[in-house]
Amino acid sequence: MSAWYNEAVFYHIYPLGLTGAPKENRENEVTHRFQELFPWIEHIREIGCTAIYIGPLFESTTHGYDTRDYRLVDRRLGDNEDFKKFVALAHEAGIKVVVDGVFNHTGREFFAFRDIQEKREGSPYRKWYKGINFGGNNPYNDGFGYEAWRNCFELVNLNLWEREVRDYLLDVIRFWIDEFDIDGIRLDCADCLDFEFMKEMRAMTSQAKADFWLMGEVIHGDYSRWANDEMLHSVTNYELHKGLYSGHNDHNYFEIAHTIRREFDENGGIYRGRTLYSFVDNHDVDRIVSKLTNKEHVFPVYTLLYTLPGIPSLYYGAEWGVEGKKEGASDDGLRPRIVLEEMEKENPNSELTRHIKALGELRKGNETLAEGRYRELVLTNRQYAFARILGDEAVVVAVNNDEQPAEIRIPIPMEAKACTDVFTGEEISVEGGKICAELNACGSIVIKVTNQ
Repeated sequence: MSAWYNEAVFYHIYPLGLTGAPKENRENEVTHRFQELFPWIEHIREIGCTAIYIGPLFESTTHGYDTRDYRLVDRRLGDNEDFKKFVALAHEAGIKVVVDGVFNHTGREFFAFRDIQEKREGSPYRKWYKGINFGGNNPYNDGFGYEAWRNCFELVNLNLWEREVRDYLLDVIRFWIDEFDIDGIRLDCADCLDFEFMKEMRAMTSQAKADFWLMGEVIHGDYSRWANDEMLHSVTNYELHKGLYSGHNDHNYFEIAHTIRREFDENGGIYRGRTLYSFVDNHDVDRIVSKLTNKEHVFPVYTLLYTLPGIPSLYYGAEWGVEGKKEGASDDGLRPRIVLEEMEKENPNSELTRHIKALGELRKGNETLAEGRYRELVLTNRQYAFARILGDEAVVVAVNNDEQPAEIRIPIPMEAKACTDVFTGEEISVEGGKICAELNACGSIVIKVTNQ
């Protein structure tokens, strides 16, 4: 039995956006918007997701990543008791909960930075941040300089080489585990974090909770530098993300196949044995339906997301085909307010929702898709077929980005006694060692192959 996170299907929530919270945290009183999220848990379970990644949700000044207090739920969302109940309800539904860990930087209203503003050289926290220079200045005219994340000076870079900073953050994580019973952390800006800090985090969290999961946001580079036995369990697979939409827009399945071959092929894939976090959109990039030239391609895109090697993640609203794009520097279009009752009323049993729900059911407890070896079977610009193989079973997947139906003949990847369409239950014909299947325009098929 593999770890829960390798078999999971994640549902990704940006809570400040979903609940329509104010852009700036200037409220004096707590507003219990979190309670609006309680009914979402049943919806998330019904569409086949088994884990929730939610964040950021700890007290911040604006967008959530300018942390003000690591031990409080953002008052725009509610209080700690609200989140504690959310996690408990999720666990009752068999759903794990993972939160954002923003450890590369804090906001300017964080207590340590405020202390430096007040006491300058006399502050005991002057070493908590990178590049503090009392002979310089910054755009906020504090009378001292500091290092900021990507020159966004509302985000002050923490000095993770300082022992007190590491100990403070590790205590914060222990608090989250003890107080809320969370199941994992998604590390914001993991590619900026100190490796030794992540090693300490892995050791501590594994001791605190044996199946605790650490996943990092990494965009470029060799993912195995972060995802390994000493540091993180997984990282974001941005390389695959790019191929999943452009491979369809360009009618070029070679791009997707090349990425997967390089990463996971059973003979030489550089990330074999690792399970990366797969997604087609999130709170930082345009929504998939807005990126696709042909909106119907969303169906094969999601088939690939759920069946290629990786841990699939569904961004909130995607099950209804919600669109959204960045507008200049604003991410508001990616993080819309959504009212669950309204969406369910407006989109009763839509084709896309049914497709995603069926894929979620397919993944549930499916060790072949979670652990199976990847083998490419057919590849053209417009059709692509592959197998996931584990023991005496294989799952064969074929997708079509053509606007016309296509017949496809797929070599059987193993000795087979039965080939069955997993969604219809129909037997699939086999001739001369090849599966004969017809793919709908912008369609896909998933076939279970057994030799028993």
